[in-house]
Amino acid sequence: MRFAYSIKQKIKIATLLFCVMGCSILIRFLEDKSVKDMNESFVSMYKDRLIPATDLFYVAQNSYAKRSLLESALYTQFGSLSPGSLTEQLNVFNTVIDSLIKKYEKTFLVEQEKQHLIELKDRLAHTEQLDTELLLLLRNKDFAGAGKLYENAGRVSSDRTIQKLSELMGIQTRVGEELIRDSDYMVSGSKLYSSLQIALAIVIGILIVGIVFTSNVVKITNEKFNLN
Repeated sequence: MRFAYSIKQKIKIATLLFCVMGCSILIRFLEDKSVKDMNESFVSMYKDRLIPATDLFYVAQNSYAKRSLLESALYTQFGSLSPGSLTEQLNVFNTVIDSLIKKYEKTFLVEQEKQHLIELKDRLAHTEQLDTELLLLLRNKDFAGAGKLYENAGRVSSDRTIQKLSELMGIQTRVGEELIRDSDYMVSGSKLYSSLQIALAIVIGILIVGIVFTSNVVKITNEKFNLN
């Protein structure tokens, strides 16, 4: 009988230890997944939010610089610039803007960003077309016609391009805030897993001590019974 009881207690302890091992493996798996998700979130925040936001800023900066250059050439009737130099500088700005937009397209974009990007590219293409027409008028020294074209269409197109860039930057900010909230949630989950693991270890430890204590009580009772 004592042998059977001993085997039963050992089976209980083995079962509890097996549960501890299984729960520990599961919690460890969940912790690893949480850490992996957090790492992906931080990488995405850098690659798909911080860098693209910087690129959009440079697109806006080059757009402003191009606008300032055109206005200077228009209102000073080229000033110290030659038509060839003006064309060359505008081409440089357009090349930089185009390369930044292509780089931005390769990042992860939410649906709203994709739609705004299409509209931004249309605005940039329209602005570039107006710039070409404006340059032609300036080369022909039709400053009155160039001024009229810029005031009626060029300035509006430039303003809408800048507005679309601002909207895209706003989306970047909102998505970045969502990533931060997701990271906070994952950190909370990781803390919860650790707390569960500690609580589980304490509970199992108490149960094992209880089993061992019960086993000793039964052993002492049996020894007293045998002595009698």
